[in-house]
Amino acid sequence: MSEVHAVRRGLLRDRCAAAGSAAALVSRPANVRYLAGGAPPGAVLLLGAGEDVLLCPRAPAGESAHGRPDEVLRVDLLPPPDGDPVVAAAGLAAASGVESLAVEEHDLTVARHRAMERAAPRLRLADLGFTVEQQRIVKDEEEIGCLRIAAEITDQALGELLESILVGRTERHLALELERRLVDHGADGPAFATSVGTGPHSGQGRHRPSDRRVEEGDFLSVRLGASYRGYRCEIGRTFVIGTAPAEWQIELYDLVFAAQRAGREALAPGAAYREVDRAARQPLETAGYAESLQPRTGHGVGLEIEEDPQLAPAAMGKLDACVPVTVGPGVHLPGRGGVRIDDTLVVRPEADGGPELLTMTTKELLAL
Repeated sequence: MSEVHAVRRGLLRDRCAAAGSAAALVSRPANVRYLAGGAPPGAVLLLGAGEDVLLCPRAPAGESAHGRPDEVLRVDLLPPPDGDPVVAAAGLAAASGVESLAVEEHDLTVARHRAMERAAPRLRLADLGFTVEQQRIVKDEEEIGCLRIAAEITDQALGELLESILVGRTERHLALELERRLVDHGADGPAFATSVGTGPHSGQGRHRPSDRRVEEGDFLSVRLGASYRGYRCEIGRTFVIGTAPAEWQIELYDLVFAAQRAGREALAPGAAYREVDRAARQPLETAGYAESLQPRTGHGVGLEIEEDPQLAPAAMGKLDACVPVTVGPGVHLPGRGGVRIDDTLVVRPEADGGPELLTMTTKELLAL
């Protein structure tokens, strides 16, 4: 992967040069990892006209959760207790004769920005913007391979839970068990905080698990994902507990399933972000659930669980091939419950079989 990371750094260096900056300082952890191969806690990456430097507050330990920095990178360790890597990088850039340094202003606090100006008063700080985030949108096949493994781990963990007795257990206990199973199957950890919602809590996209116990006849909505080598996936499923589903549960589930399928089928290179969102949103709005819908239908995934692109009504842009996204419409009826169905897929052209589904757990409405 060293060559891959070197190419990524080279592309960023060229973009900075075209914008008038001879060097760039990358501080957002996911961006550092993308360009350097690893992002030890607190590390920043300085891309110069010549040598690139990873500045770390402590020596990289090589944990899989943070990756392993490229061996070709120079690593500078800052002596404790003082030494902010961002400020040190500004001083290093100025000492090497750099006049303009592009920085990720959206990641820096005002205090750190001012500290950089004090450390290198003659250095002009320019805004790098979201250049690295945009570079990360299209994944190479090695990145997609990591996402595929993350999805397999997630499917395994969820499948094992579905084989256990659920009635009487709390949402919190089920969430903790799912996260433990993710790690047991080889994940770095959960990709995000696992959501388990039962009965009136079901169908909510970001429900925080409570001490409510699973009851007969409940909808049970689960949203989880594994992180593998830093790459994160997402799956959401809804089930019925312990009995045959009620008629209203079947009707609501079938409606959300149809909406999710429409969103998945709309994924194609060249498809507008907003049109994918519209494909999944329209069946639910037509059925009268417009006020129950989330602000977006899906989003990109990768080194972060929520990346660009955003599949939302006002989103601008079009999909490219090899872009992994989630498609996860849901409907929540306050006091009653709801349904959420969520998958991680990779955009592929029709000639390659269309969207590649990574999360394979059945979407059939199961009574557990």
